[in-house]
Amino acid sequence: MKHRGRHRRRRRGTALRAALAGAALALTATATIVSASQATVAENPGALKPLTSAADTAPLQLQEHLVPRRSLDRLASAMGGTVGVTDVLADADHSLREAADCDSDDRDSLPATPEATEAYCWDPTDTLTDDWRPASVTTSSDADDDGLWGANRVVLAGWTHSTSSGPAASRGLARVAVVNENDPAHPSYSWVLLTVPSADGRTYRGLTSEISGMVWYEDKLLVTTTPGSADALYVYDLNRIQRTSVLTDAVGRVPGGWSADGFRYVMPAVGSYRFTAGACSAAGAPCPSALSVDRGTAPDSLVLGEWTPAGSDQRARLWRYAFDENPKHDGPLATDATGRADAVEAYLTGASEIRGVLSYRPPGATASEWYVGHLPGAMDGHGSLWRQDTEGAQAASCGSDASHRCWGESAGSLSYAPDTGEVWSVTDRMLFSVPLRSIDASLR
Repeated sequence: MKHRGRHRRRRRGTALRAALAGAALALTATATIVSASQATVAENPGALKPLTSAADTAPLQLQEHLVPRRSLDRLASAMGGTVGVTDVLADADHSLREAADCDSDDRDSLPATPEATEAYCWDPTDTLTDDWRPASVTTSSDADDDGLWGANRVVLAGWTHSTSSGPAASRGLARVAVVNENDPAHPSYSWVLLTVPSADGRTYRGLTSEISGMVWYEDKLLVTTTPGSADALYVYDLNRIQRTSVLTDAVGRVPGGWSADGFRYVMPAVGSYRFTAGACSAAGAPCPSALSVDRGTAPDSLVLGEWTPAGSDQRARLWRYAFDENPKHDGPLATDATGRADAVEAYLTGASEIRGVLSYRPPGATASEWYVGHLPGAMDGHGSLWRQDTEGAQAASCGSDASHRCWGESAGSLSYAPDTGEVWSVTDRMLFSVPLRSIDASLR
């Protein structure tokens, strides 16, 4: 049986209830010791600069590409039909451990300020090596405004395999942990490998992509791709999960059935979006690194942040697309008659190495405040979480030197659940949530 959340295509009456603020741990040093005040100035991303000219917004335009339904149906039929999220939850074979049962290195990766109220480390069988790393998170609160998918509260965490270590067959693959959060004291999960079907629907290949950003909206899952690839976003359908029948390291059709690098479930892409300006580059289309849902806009919108290297002169872009309200359209984004989606709002930010992004429009306000999680100058340390608008930027501080580096270590994407008031994220070791009220109280 397929389960869908109780979707509401029209504008949600409930907007995000609080603003995010952020923080960061331990300032990095240059050749000499830098004072806390100097480092704060260097880290501060400053005010947002609106992008309004056609020349600035044209590179943000997307072209939609949908996989023919007959191809998807052929693949599903050959594999014995489709299953849904509920089926995967019922078949969960891994367990998350609460923070008290995790080792000190795991716990040290959590935010210093504010403290996480829910925090879990992964099943040891999934962290024996560093070949697979988590980077993105989305929840059933993104999918539906009541926070549930059918009768279940679900968290999805996106992982990517190293491209240079581990088994050759696994390198670059992307998988999703489908986490049963109905009982926060005993969460469990199962894996689904992301794949791309062949044009004729007779087989599939593994998605080799850095899913640093991921959003679950209604029955669709959108994920970011590897910088420089032709596709900017891949689209998946949560009602089109399929079971494998052969547990080998191959991916696709094999003698005797279907395989997915040893995983029991696969999800084939149902579409993708490409920038009409071409593959991402410093001078052209952006390289999306973070995704989230904003339910404070009308219609709901997909929020994106761009990855730029620390120390470069290139300023990152933050922007959004409207979700489609037409139930007859298979694609999640609002497009014109030619299948093109234009950004409905865009800014430049001084933040670099963006790992997470949210936006929030206070009731009665005409503009949104943006919340950006980034790693100033280091990929492997604790990061910062800043609130930005066109007037300036603010973040929390922690430690004796009043550092802004208080957020999670190598923290990934951000997902806000308005029904519970939680912000979910991942470090390279932990899955965690922090109440918005705590984040807001830490803002300085």
